Amino acid sequence: MLTAGAGLLLLASACGPSSGNRQGSAKQAADSLLDAKDGAGGSAIAVTPETRIVSLNGTISEILAALGMEENIVGTDVTSTYPASMQEKPKVGHNRNISAEGVLSLQPDLILARTEELNTALRSQFETAGVRVVSYKQEYSAEGTRTLIREVAQSLGQPGRASPIIGRLDKDLKTADRFVDTLSRPRVLFIYARGTGTMMVAGENTQMEQVIHMAGGQNAVRGFEDFKPLTAESLVAANPDVILLFDSGLESLGGMEGLLKVRGIAQTNAGKNRKVIEMDGQLLTGFGPRLGKAVAELAQGIR
Repeated sequence: MLTAGAGLLLLASACGPSSGNRQGSAKQAADSLLDAKDGAGGSAIAVTPETRIVSLNGTISEILAALGMEENIVGTDVTSTYPASMQEKPKVGHNRNISAEGVLSLQPDLILARTEELNTALRSQFETAGVRVVSYKQEYSAEGTRTLIREVAQSLGQPGRASPIIGRLDKDLKTADRFVDTLSRPRVLFIYARGTGTMMVAGENTQMEQVIHMAGGQNAVRGFEDFKPLTAESLVAANPDVILLFDSGLESLGGMEGLLKVRGIAQTNAGKNRKVIEMDGQLLTGFGPRLGKAVAELAQGIR
């Protein structure tokens, strides 16, 4: 499902001698956008080469790049790390802590975000400034990924470009199935770490649990949803066969040796066997075009 903001009114530029040309070409983009309707079932937004897009989600940024709109992106949130060129785009903060002023300073014509990450107050600030906002709901599943790709492509006037992206996704998922079919559902514990002071485990109905299931494993913890603090007692009770972390999280703990010093880790099957997997965070949790690659990498790791 898509939701849309009010019509677009371009912000005046104060960028010096080139601002006149910028406003002239951008006005044409604005006129096209004003004539468009939002929504998967409505008319698409007319994106021109001059349309300036700010993406507030790494998966949406990845889909935009796959659709051939990378040059339209003038800013992103910090989760937008793929393709590598995204890291060179101006950053406006984490998608759960965005400043309207930072986004608006980039003079966007269009802001794209996930509905879950765009609060009412922030949306209102963007719309009051006259900037078009389109948000997308995301379901963490293979079909949810296909739907998101289709909706982004359709809303931006490129529905035909979704099919090859989804085709590659399906091919990758089939490849992943060859690894998944060999597994005996090992118990996997995902730990979100930012140093030993911040360590959380992923519970039921999280995107981490979903990707673990897709990769042929099972969540080592039960009885709670979302995330909760890691304790030595809960570690021993969960007794995972595999511990999974973001690569940045394992690094924050001082690598494998640092993780093994955390109370309770060494007493688990995973700790005793040094069965620890680290993966790129956006790849693992994005549920974007690379979902099949993420499932395959995780399935191979937990074997």
